Amino acid sequence: LAFEQLKAKLAAEGLFAPERKRPLPALPRRLGLVTSSSGAAVRDVLKVLQRWPHLQVLLYPVRVQGKGSEGEIARAVRYLGGAGLGDVLLGVRGGGALEDLWSFNEEMVARAIAASGVPVISGVGHEVDFTIADLVADIRAATPTQAAEIVVAQLESQLRRVEQAAERAGHLFAGRLERARLRLQGAEGARGLARLPARLQELDQRLRRLEALPQV
Repeated sequence: LAFEQLKAKLAAEGLFAPERKRPLPALPRRLGLVTSSSGAAVRDVLKVLQRWPHLQVLLYPVRVQGKGSEGEIARAVRYLGGAGLGDVLLGVRGGGALEDLWSFNEEMVARAIAASGVPVISGVGHEVDFTIADLVADIRAATPTQAAEIVVAQLESQLRRVEQAAERAGHLFAGRLERARLRLQGAEGARGLARLPARLQELDQRLRRLEALPQV
């Protein structure tokens, strides 16, 4: 009942509206991670993020269940989302019973996510779990691992675009070089160019004769 009441309240305020959802930055360089420092979720996330070693990760350790944990989560999101320390935030925890995930159903957490200055990806529980944080976040991931995959996929997509652009530029340069080579080959057999060596030899001989004249 509490879940449905809060859900209806926040929906009426427009916090779940698709138009307020923000896309990920094209090239995130710094990631803020809000989760427990000792749970399986942080290990799963960091394992995926290792595929992109240039991504800076700032972990804000919090309790993800139990009395008072919602305050820690909200403070972490407000701090990382408002201090300019990250380009994107991940709020994650592993699976569990409804009561274990309840911190992510608290209003203060939902409002902290909504007020974040950078996009937030929520990855709470397993595929079947759904929390208020998931609804407010800019992107909902089914698991903590998928939350990290979304960020890495964005970076890998940008890398492919750069590689494709470099390949196109290489093909363009090679094409221009080949056309220039063909033009040079065509000019090599041209009448004026064919007479150039003989003309140079003639001028050289005239210069030698001039040099042999007595100095006045």
